[in-house]
Amino acid sequence: MSQRTTGGLGDVGSAALARLEAKNEARERALSVSRTVVRDCANAIRATHRGEFEAARAALEAVGDRIGELRRALKEHPDIYWAGYLQDALKEYVEAHVTLAIVCRQPVPGHAELGVDVAPYLNGLGEAVGELRRAALDVIRHGDAQRAEYLLDAMEEIYNLLVTVDYPDALTGGLRRTTDGARGILERTRGDLTFALRAQRLEESLRRAEE
Repeated sequence: MSQRTTGGLGDVGSAALARLEAKNEARERALSVSRTVVRDCANAIRATHRGEFEAARAALEAVGDRIGELRRALKEHPDIYWAGYLQDALKEYVEAHVTLAIVCRQPVPGHAELGVDVAPYLNGLGEAVGELRRAALDVIRHGDAQRAEYLLDAMEEIYNLLVTVDYPDALTGGLRRTTDGARGILERTRGDLTFALRAQRLEESLRRAEE
């Protein structure tokens, strides 16, 4: 009869299960925080579009604290930190910050300032182009062509940055797709603004002719 070779296996198995339990708890927490971050960032963006800038800043400050706490909690579980759902939440965080900064004509925070890796940061920049289009259309409807041009310039500056990033999607988190989407949004917004400016000039010409 062969000698038993499983001595101590129970201890080894218990340690492995304890590690899995800790990882599962970390994953559940990351999922919960990710959902909260996405929701709160959406609320901050809506507040920005309503002109409630202080409320948007307060919401994003709270989100930043929550992300920082989660990052520290996941120090032992980097695979969870780099999971897609959490990176998507960080992208939403960047998008909300960039939208608020540009609408308020303030400097755009960098990835280090936000504590976000480059890939979700760049994708968040690209996603912000859609929110800036929404802001531009709002001011166009109010006849503020100058402000619309400022927003369009910001959109174009973002696109010009993203189009220079020539790295594999595995490193950039699918940035090429985000960049293509930003280009389409930029072109549509440029067309809308051009039409609005022509209509404004025509209206002014007619007014002067009547006078």
